[in-house]
Amino acid sequence: MRIAIVDSSRTVLRILQTMLEQWKHEVVTFTDGAEAIEHLRTHDDISALITSAEPTSMHGVDVVAAARRLCGNKRALYIVLMSSNSEQTDIVRALDHGADDFMQKPPQREELCARLRVAERVTAMQREIARYAYTDTLTGLANRRAFFEAAQDYCESARAGAAVSAIMLDIDHFKAINDTLGHDAGDVVLWSTAAKLNGHDALAGRLGGEEFCMLINGNMTDAIMVAEKLRNKIAGTPERVGDKTVTVTCSFGVTEWQPGDSIDRLIRRADSALYKAKHGGRNRVVALAGATIFDHDDLWPRGARGTARPDDKMPCH
Repeated sequence: MRIAIVDSSRTVLRILQTMLEQWKHEVVTFTDGAEAIEHLRTHDDISALITSAEPTSMHGVDVVAAARRLCGNKRALYIVLMSSNSEQTDIVRALDHGADDFMQKPPQREELCARLRVAERVTAMQREIARYAYTDTLTGLANRRAFFEAAQDYCESARAGAAVSAIMLDIDHFKAINDTLGHDAGDVVLWSTAAKLNGHDALAGRLGGEEFCMLINGNMTDAIMVAEKLRNKIAGTPERVGDKTVTVTCSFGVTEWQPGDSIDRLIRRADSALYKAKHGGRNRVVALAGATIFDHDDLWPRGARGTARPDDKMPCH
């Protein structure tokens, strides 16, 4: 386990570090509470924080509160306040501000070891709970809840003037795949499609059923290029399901953040573009900029795309 320790005494830090490293833990030490918080901000591999009540720049309770705000509910971090002053008010304040435990300073060796075993159990459970709460278990992508929470960062970037675009995609004829080959085959297709969304600098999530969404830091042109690349990759990689080979295609809707947008408005506009792609023949990219619609045949001449218009049957053989 990787542990951060905050204490004003370098001697105390050295003793604790030596002890913990003997138990095969990785340790980073700080005499400054603000530096410790900044380290937590940039290093999400810290599983436990042990802070003295009196670091040099911040009171230990303030370190506890800042660390808990930083990690929230998504990140597993076990926080212990350590103090030679065991007044009830300090213990209560620490627990109320986000500490998981309180420990006398200096800690007894056996007690410290036992408390860290608790920390390992608790953080393992927290990580598992977070995985189920924020990850789509079938595809490994962000689930709907996690996607919209993470999307707020993109909103802030867009409001600050950065280019942000949305890509909605939907698996064509997915119901036919489920009805013809069974839900296990459908799961394979969902997982395989989701896997192809990785490798892009984007937030990708499964919003439900066979529908996925991506947010990218880029303008409409960038998003169209990503969508077209994905469309070709998905259509060009037949899936083997049992003794059947299924050619999977997706339809794409693309739009770019406009002044005054919200994440909901952006996604609805991308969804409108997706609807037009589905009803325009499937296996295509349609972009929507305000009230202007760009079909993929307008964006890429047929010869340049190298893709014939698909028929309207499930491509299964």
